[in-house]
Parts: sequence; structure tokens; C-alpha cells
Amino acid sequence: MPGENLTRDEARERAGLLTVHGYEVALDLRSAVGPAPESGPRTFRSTTTIRFSCAREGAASFADLLAPHVHSVTLNGRPLNVDQVFDGSRIALAGLARENELVVDAACAYSRTGEGMHHFVDPEDGETYLYTQYEPADARRVFANFEQPDLKAPFDFRVTAPADWVVLGNGAETGRTDVAGSGPAAATWTFATTRPISTYITAVVAGPYHYVTDHYRRELPDGSVLDIPLGALCRKGLARHFDHEEIFTLTKQGLDFFHEHFDYPYPFGTYDQAFVPEYNIGAMENPGLVTFREEYVFRGRTTRAAHQGRANTLLHEMAHMWFGDLVTMEWWDDLWLKESFADFMGAFSLVEATRFDEGWIAFANRRKAWAYRADQLPSTHPVTADIRDLQDAKLNFDGITYAKGASVLKQLVAYAGREAFLEGARRYFRRHAYGNTRLTGLLDVLSETSGRDMPAWSRAWLETTGVNVLTPRVTYDAEGRITGLSVLQEASPEHPTLRPHRVAVGLYGPTGPGGPIERYARAEVDVSGPSTPVPELTGQPAPAFVLVNDDDLTYCKTRFDERSLDGLRSGLGAITDPLARALCWSALWNLTRDALLPAHEFLSLVREFAGQESQVGVLQMVHAWARTAQLRYTAPEGREAARAALADTAVGELRRATPGSDHQVAWARFLAACAGSDADAQLLTGLLAGTARIDGLDVDQELRWAFLEPLAASGHAGAAEIDAELARDDTASGRRHQVRCLAARPSAEVKAAAWRDVAESDRLSNALTEATIAGFARPGRSDLLDPYVPRYFAMLRDVWRERTIETAMALIHGLFPAHGDRSVLAATDAWLAEHADAAPALRRLVLEERDDLARALRAQAADAPRG
Repeated sequence: MPGENLTRDEARERAGLLTVHGYEVALDLRSAVGPAPESGPRTFRSTTTIRFSCAREGAASFADLLAPHVHSVTLNGRPLNVDQVFDGSRIALAGLARENELVVDAACAYSRTGEGMHHFVDPEDGETYLYTQYEPADARRVFANFEQPDLKAPFDFRVTAPADWVVLGNGAETGRTDVAGSGPAAATWTFATTRPISTYITAVVAGPYHYVTDHYRRELPDGSVLDIPLGALCRKGLARHFDHEEIFTLTKQGLDFFHEHFDYPYPFGTYDQAFVPEYNIGAMENPGLVTFREEYVFRGRTTRAAHQGRANTLLHEMAHMWFGDLVTMEWWDDLWLKESFADFMGAFSLVEATRFDEGWIAFANRRKAWAYRADQLPSTHPVTADIRDLQDAKLNFDGITYAKGASVLKQLVAYAGREAFLEGARRYFRRHAYGNTRLTGLLDVLSETSGRDMPAWSRAWLETTGVNVLTPRVTYDAEGRITGLSVLQEASPEHPTLRPHRVAVGLYGPTGPGGPIERYARAEVDVSGPSTPVPELTGQPAPAFVLVNDDDLTYCKTRFDERSLDGLRSGLGAITDPLARALCWSALWNLTRDALLPAHEFLSLVREFAGQESQVGVLQMVHAWARTAQLRYTAPEGREAARAALADTAVGELRRATPGSDHQVAWARFLAACAGSDADAQLLTGLLAGTARIDGLDVDQELRWAFLEPLAASGHAGAAEIDAELARDDTASGRRHQVRCLAARPSAEVKAAAWRDVAESDRLSNALTEATIAGFARPGRSDLLDPYVPRYFAMLRDVWRERTIETAMALIHGLFPAHGDRSVLAATDAWLAEHADAAPALRRLVLEERDDLARALRAQAADAPRG
């Protein structure tokens, strides 16, 4: 990635010099169809006109562009020598006038990595689909620009494409004209001028998409009516699975919620939502044209948790229309100003505006798990981060910026008050509409509306690192009543800050002998310092367990005193409140990750109590944790027995689950994850063939692939069976599944071919690269993966230098020998010591993998039998 890494200092200097008045971008995408060129990349014509002013006449600056060829560059009517001014990533601009016009005519490359203008050919019908994805800085792969968030401007887009395509942009279509010529019929679409927006949220989607429409209408306080045209689209091959009615229902519920609470009408005209192939991330908040990964179009039976997750993502992106698009951070240091708020508002609106009223349970159980992991890595950082350059920015789309920031905001609502928080948001939008802000811009309005010391709150929560641990300390009298209860707060030596926490402390016990476990006493307290008493609970009867951070009010790791831990070992499944139960599972998982609870004990709890979990989203999270505990935290000598026990549990619960229920689907998928024995293979083979049946279980196409993968990985199915399954499902999704299954086969030759395909070649698309890596690295056969340990470390610098950052990240994470022992840890340390000069972002990725491995080895030591 040479020459592409814009620094914060360069961006600030350019922002101080330039003011952008507008862009005109013309893209000719007709080259997307037809045969690929015999040599070189497939390209499209991109012509950009930028009008901007310069604060100092005669000064020099630069524009950004990543393109294999530039036809011409014209500055203020004067042609520039392309060879002299364009270095492959920047266009040098010298002798600027007060007012300037830059015209760049370029051949830009279609992408197969999901960055820039992604080009996808559907294997099912041969149709071509295009979409753009830019964050943080890939608009320069599509048109020349000033690629930084604080140089906002209005955009005019004109797109030429095959006449029978659907073509969409950030604004409404304002015209369409036929293009004369002897070739295939083509047309040029023009779109309404956007409001001032950043380059990274401009967007184009083009192709023969399946497109459905609707409208949202709302009467505004001034008596006018807001009418927003709605659209939803996916590939034609997915149309039969596309539940657009649900998409539109959620969209309207979300728009109602945000209009009611933000008091600022949706500012971007149309609202299209495109579900696109081979997408690298969950979704992107392009104003008026939100893009989602097409896996959100469910091809098979999915659980309520999957639908809830999609709804949360939809609302997260909608919140960005205000937090991020209307008001944008000045530089990526304040990425949290959009992502933390969108993550919080997604859950907030999900619970209050849709049918998914259990959204805070998923937030506590799933999103916070992501945050806790990220906050304990060596790369942890404050929510307001120090982002030196674009590589830093790319890596900071992490659990700190999203989930920790959202967790902190959830606490802020309790601290400042709900109405003060929302009024602060309303003032923030009115004050900074179409502009850029820093941290102080938000703190100022929240200070006004809440009367709280927001700078002090920020210093404690936004400008420090690490997660605190809260543990109850309880004493009892001879009759078993509480004589004293305190909350102990700890911090790690590396991140020693003790923070103020508003927490609820709950006492839980059975309603009768062997009965359900319910909360019978609760007290809220402001925790500060290492120990805080909770006198309100003195005199209460002894509980089965004490739950600190009951109701999930703060961001912390929760631990248990020994009496509480014993109570959970016998009564976890009897807890009636689903949020309390989810918090207990989360706390037990954190104890396991911290090597304080042996992995075999956690797995014992899973086997005993997971079948009683009523919330399918929590169950699926527990399944994922159990799989990690078995594979990575269990002592090696106990790993196979732990796998077999989990598989047996899965079979039993699968047969006991209500036929056709979400829980039955979840247990079926967990069985596929844990399967490894001949008996497991016999059951899965029978389910695929229809010779074995489980009442109510519909083995649809997605579940078929889930069953086939462990069969391939264990050698019970080979290339013939995998190819036969592809014949049943010769679609884009089927191709991804096929590639993963093929790479999972237990053969040295198979692993060698997979390694060549991803580590030594860039011929595969991003989606097929991801699938190949997943199959190659599937755990269970370390003997086949051990030979690649030295090759992994040998490739790192070349991968970082030669691949796009998205692909490099996938390879560095996916191919790391996570199955390894202390010799791999030593090899990682050796690489880090020998490459102190490597790019900081590359070192960060390797350090994170090293930390996960070191944590796993500590957990394995804690799980080992004591002699």
C-alpha cells in the first residue's frame, strides 16, 4: 500500500488551505459487462471536476486518486503533465489561484476486494453487479477528490451504464437520456445535487438489481408533509428470498423514532437500501443509499436473533443519517462521534420502536463481549483515539469505537438523563448541520442540557483505556443475613484508572425449595474508588448469588464471590429474568477468558444449562463461547473429550427442542460446529440424505452446507460430494460454501493449494478469499497447519506492502496459527522483535493475534489437571 497513507497532519494542513465548493463526477460503467481485457485490470472512465478555493494564492496542495491510468489533468484551464504530477495515488497541484477548477479524466479500476467500485459477476445467471464502498478513504479509487472527512461539498453525479440496469446514487434521479451508438443500449443517469457531504459516504449502485419501492410520509410540526421515497434492492438471484416488507416496516418505524426524538427531518431526500454481494462489512451509511451485505437476505431458516441483528444494523445505519452524515467528525480521531452513537441509537430504537423489545439483552450479551475483548488487547485505546493516519483509522473500526462507546453512552443517558441527552442531540444537529465537529462540540451541548460536568465525565470514560472489574464482598451473620455488602473495583496495572460507575446490585434467590430464582432485593449505588458500601442491602437474607451491575447500567466486567459462584453452578438455568441470566453467562465467560474459571467448568455449565436458555440470541452466543472454550481454552489432553461431550449435548437438545423452533435450528448448527466422530458423521450424513429425521427440522440449503462442512473436514465427504451439493445450489452463496468446504478437507495437498490461492495469489475475490481462509484454517488438524507457521511470518511484510488493506487484514488475521503452542508464541515474539520498523498498523494486527494466543495458553494452563 505504498504512497496511499494520508496522515492527520497532512489533512489538517490541506483543510486549512482549501475550501471545496462542489464536485461534478461522470462515470462510464459500460465496460463492466463483456469480456475482461487480455492484460491489466478492467477499468472504467471517471471524469471529475472539482471547484475549490485556496486561502493562499500560489500555494501548493494535492488531490487524491488511485487509478492505473490518468488521461489528463487540467488546472484552471491549463493542461498539466500527467507523468510529472501524478504518482499513482496523488495529483500534485502547484501555483493555486484563489478560485480553482480541477478536471481529472482517468481510467479507474474495478475492484474485486470490496474497496472502491466492486465488480461482481453472478455465477447463477452471468449478470454483472456493481456497488461502491469507500470508508475510510476509497472514493479515490473511483474519482479524483480531496479524501478527508472535513472537506465536505455538494456532489453532482452522472452515470452511464447499460440501459436496462438499475442505477442509484445519493440523490434522487433527475434525468435519464439514451446514449447514441451502435453497441448495446445504454443510458446516462443524472442525480440531484447532494447536500454538503464527505467523500467517503458518496455512493453508486448499478446493475440489474431486483428493486422494490415504497414511501414514508410524516407531517412535520410546521404543517408540511415529509415524503421520503423508499427503495430496497438485491440481486435478481435472491429476489425469491427478499423479505422487503419487513425491511420497509423497520425503516418506517426507525424514521418515526428518529423524527420524534431528534426533531430534525431526514435531510437527504430518498432512502434506498441495497443488499450487495461480496461486501466486506455489515453495512455502510451512505446518505440516501445505504449498502448492506447480502447475507442479510436470508436464504434459509434463521432465528429471531438473526432478524433482530439485521434490524439493529438497519437502525444503526439510519442513525448515521444524523450522527455522521449530517454532522461529521473532523478527523478519524473522533470516529466515535458517529459509530458509538449509531451503535447506541440502533439498540435504543430497536427496543422502543420495533418488535424486538429484547434488544438490550443482545447488547449486553453480544456487543459488550466484543468491547470487553477489544479493551483487553494491547491495542486498546481511548474511545476518542489518537489516529495518526488512514491505516490507523482502518483498524479503529473496532469494539472500542463501536460497542464500548455505545456502552458508555448508555451509562451517560442514566447519568445525564434521557431528555437531557436527547435535547443535547437536537441542539448538536441544529448547531452543526452539514459541518464537522470534534469532541468538544458534543460535550458543550450536553453540558448545557444536563448541567453535568461533561469534561470530567469525558476524561473518565472517553479519554482513558481499559475495563474495570466489579466484585461483591459480602459478610453474613450466624442466621445467614447480610451484615455488610461492598462493591470492590479493580483495574489492570496497565490501565489503572478507577472510574465512577452508577450500578444496580441485585440479590437473587429461589422462590421456594428448588423453585425459580428471582431478584428479591435491589439497590442502586454510585461506585467510586476501590470499595463502595451498599448499606441498603444490609439485613437481607442470604442470596443464591449477588449480581453487581444488575440491569447492565455500566460498562464493566462483573465477577462473583465464591458463594455466588456456587449458587450459579447449581441454579443458573433457574434464573427467570432473561437479562440477569445473560449477564451471568457473560460474567462466567469473562472469568473463563481470564483463566479464573477452568474451561472444563464453563463447558460443564453449558452442557447442564444451555438447554434451558429461553433467549435464542443468548443461546447462540453461549454456543460460540463454548466452541472457543473447547478449541482454545481447554487443555490439549482434554480437548477431544470436551468436543465429544458438546456434540452429545447438541444431539440431545436438538431432539428435545420444540419442532420447527428457533432453538432447534440453533442446536442443529451447534451440532455441525462440534461434529467430529464417526457417529456424528453418520447422523449428519443421514440428515443430508433424508434417511435420518428429526421431527420439525427442515434441512434447507443453508443447513445442508453447514452439515457438509464438518463432513468434509473430517474426511467423511470429499470433492465429489461437495461438487454434487454445488450442483444443487450453483449460486454465488453456493460457490462460497463450496470453496470453504473444499479447503477444509484434511489433506496436505488441499492445504497447499488453498495457501497458494490466498497467500501467493490475488486471483480470488474478497468473498472467495475469505471462504478459502476459513476452510484452510478450520481447527482440528494442527498437523496439517503446522508447516505453515514459518511461511506465515515470512509473508507478513509482503502482504502488507502488496495487497489492499482489506485483503491484508483478512490474511493476517485468518492465517495466523491460532492453534499453536508456546513455540508459535515465541515465533510471534521473534517477528515483532525483528520488525520493530514495520508499519504500526501491521504490528498492531500481529500483537492482537499474539495476545489472543497468550490468553489461550494461560487458560489451557488453568484447565490442566492438577497432579
